[in-house]
Amino acid sequence: MRRITQVIASAALAAGLSFSLAAAHAEVVKLGIAQTTTGGSAALYGIEQKNAIELVVAQANASGKLGKIKLETVHYDDAADRNQTVNVFQRLISRDKVSVILGPTLTTSAYAADPIAQKAGVPVVASSNTAVDLPKKIGDYIFRVSPPEDRVTPGVVQAVLTRHPNIKRVAQIYGIDDQLTKSAYGVQKAALEGHKLDIVATETFQRGDVDFAAQLTKIKAANPDLIVLGALAEEAAGIIRQARQLGIPQSTLFIGTQSSISVKFFELGGDAADGLIVGTAWYSASPNPASVEFVRDYKARYNGREPDIYSAYGHDAAALVVEAIRRAGSGDPKAIREQLTKIKDYPGVLGLIGFDADREPTVEPKILVARRGQFVPLD
Repeated sequence: MRRITQVIASAALAAGLSFSLAAAHAEVVKLGIAQTTTGGSAALYGIEQKNAIELVVAQANASGKLGKIKLETVHYDDAADRNQTVNVFQRLISRDKVSVILGPTLTTSAYAADPIAQKAGVPVVASSNTAVDLPKKIGDYIFRVSPPEDRVTPGVVQAVLTRHPNIKRVAQIYGIDDQLTKSAYGVQKAALEGHKLDIVATETFQRGDVDFAAQLTKIKAANPDLIVLGALAEEAAGIIRQARQLGIPQSTLFIGTQSSISVKFFELGGDAADGLIVGTAWYSASPNPASVEFVRDYKARYNGREPDIYSAYGHDAAALVVEAIRRAGSGDPKAIREQLTKIKDYPGVLGLIGFDADREPTVEPKILVARRGQFVPLD
């Protein structure tokens, strides 16, 4: 009996040593998450992206698809302050030694912080930066999965005019202190002028504003057939709600940007939210098998919480990073960056996705309309 006990004890010790050696030989690869989780509209996007990224990382670690590599995430909240984003990037790169950064949430923050990662040779994969030509302007270590507005807005305008050919008069209102909304305004203006529409009013606001009565009173007086928003979700909801309250009729249509899309948009906009038309790459009822699985897994992990477009963008940003790490077989930033450039037609939540020569996403945008608390295909 004593002999058997000794054998069992020896086997247990050997197994323990084997496990310890395996753990010791595991390569830990750190992923930085620079997502806003406090700070108005930006937090609506950042929380969803962070949730989805952490879901993907947990699934990758559990699957064993990365072999000896174990992923760890390091998250800091920049509170929608670009100066804090700079500090976050510096900390992730210099102190935490991350191999990749997923973020930041806002385009304004990206312009401030991405050059730091570019100089350090650390890849950045963004999932909510949609200003025109951002990766090209900053450098070859910058990628994104969210289609830029210049690849989305012209199709939205065309679709609206095809369905409503009598539209002639248009008003624009946009955030003047945010890189994304300013870029969206320029793209929208060019698309409208391309169709020779009469822009009868142009109004601005600042991020965080809640009272739009003065701007909307001027817009109402101009009698537009269409109002085009360059706004984040909270401001977009407030503008549309107050427009209807001021008597701007239901016959006046609204076009928004991808940044208008959020579950919170419907909470804040109420019944007035219905009818907003946007272009983006995903909707929650998509029949894509990867999307169906994602929605199920996201709700299971986050107690029934519904994912939105930013959850989907966060998922595919993280999924492409995981795939690049798998192909690279290490956490070397340069090798990961090289593999990111080679990914084509990955079966993501957004559909088949990869990166083109400018590190822009190859996913096909869709045109959606707000109806009864969700965005659905315009058709």
